[in-house]
Amino acid sequence: MATAAPGCPAEQSSASGPDPATEASAPNQRIDEVVVTYFAKPHSYTTDDIIEISAHGSPVILRHIVELCIAAGARLAEPGEFTMRAFLNGRIDLTQAEAVRDLIDSQTLYQAKVAAQQLEGALSRRLQPIKQKLVELIATLEAGIDFAEDDVSVMPDAAILTHIAAVRAPLEQLSTSFAYGKIVHEGLTLAIVGRPNVGKSSLFNRLVERERAIVTATPGTTRDLVSETVALGGIPVKLVDTAGIRPAEDEAESIGIRKSREALADADLVLVVLDASQAESAEDAELISQASQRPAIIVANKSDLIVPEGRLNPTPLISTSALTGEGIAELRAEILRHVAGDTGAGAEAGFLTNVRHQGLVWDSLSALQAATDAVAARVPHEMLLMDLYNALRPLDAITGATTTDDILNLIFSTFCIGK
Repeated sequence: MATAAPGCPAEQSSASGPDPATEASAPNQRIDEVVVTYFAKPHSYTTDDIIEISAHGSPVILRHIVELCIAAGARLAEPGEFTMRAFLNGRIDLTQAEAVRDLIDSQTLYQAKVAAQQLEGALSRRLQPIKQKLVELIATLEAGIDFAEDDVSVMPDAAILTHIAAVRAPLEQLSTSFAYGKIVHEGLTLAIVGRPNVGKSSLFNRLVERERAIVTATPGTTRDLVSETVALGGIPVKLVDTAGIRPAEDEAESIGIRKSREALADADLVLVVLDASQAESAEDAELISQASQRPAIIVANKSDLIVPEGRLNPTPLISTSALTGEGIAELRAEILRHVAGDTGAGAEAGFLTNVRHQGLVWDSLSALQAATDAVAARVPHEMLLMDLYNALRPLDAITGATTTDDILNLIFSTFCIGK
């Protein structure tokens, strides 16, 4: 039996079917069986009354259902409207709303996992105790100013500084997580550079796990940039295979070498590939010097061949063989180590992945520094409160506003005022 949402009868339109004349005479002909689910408010995603129609996945059927609903008085939702309604109705906060977009845009399972954690409120939960400490400090100072006649003591400067430090420390730790969170959210670019015929394209194919780049024994095979995005540890990594860097022999190679140097300059991480079977050349030394200006990994490829005595071994150095696969697992692990760094952000939930959030955290930290300076300058508490409110507002812009009522309720629940 065909089922449709109220006001959206599952009738067949004249645009469906092979025979328009037959359709016109049979407007109620069944075209699909659907499941209609009613979500009563406030238990729906948006907290409104919602009806969901689950049909088979044919684009023709789905489009027809939408057309019938519009004909019955419905309208198409604006982009993001359901999530906006959920936010405006208090179902989710801003960080969760932004996580919906991140979840949709996920390219890897790890990105989806991080977005799901944010959607569940991981960042909000991490920020909440920080905001709570700040609100408590504000409430204490407000009480000391407004209710001095009720014997509410004024907080001494040393205690104020201790409270500000208790807010700053976890906020600074959260701020450092952005370096890792940005990579998780956006991925990173890894450029593979080196002299011709050191095995750059072979390493590229090994990391991509398919024959993506052309490999020959002739030096200078790669003339243009070849790129492919892979997931390493759940993080999208754009691998860029470049032309071998050497004195160019023709115009095409010259252009390729110029692009290689540009890729080296633009990459988040550089893989400098050396030939382990040959003595180090001036070009190798130059590439290592250039790569030292940014995060880089030095790779001695062709480790399956005989290594010449007295070869200079840069540190750190990863030995690999693109032919046998030796050292490839270690190379992947080293790439991931560079990605995660030493922040430990990957092991904790609720790290920053959003540029907007990072900017707001910086604004809050700047205001807290101003508050610290104000205490040292012995400014009146009324002026100090302005800095503390300036520190609170950016955090509110991340998770949602702290209202005047929140602060007043805290004042009156903490102090015995107005007996």
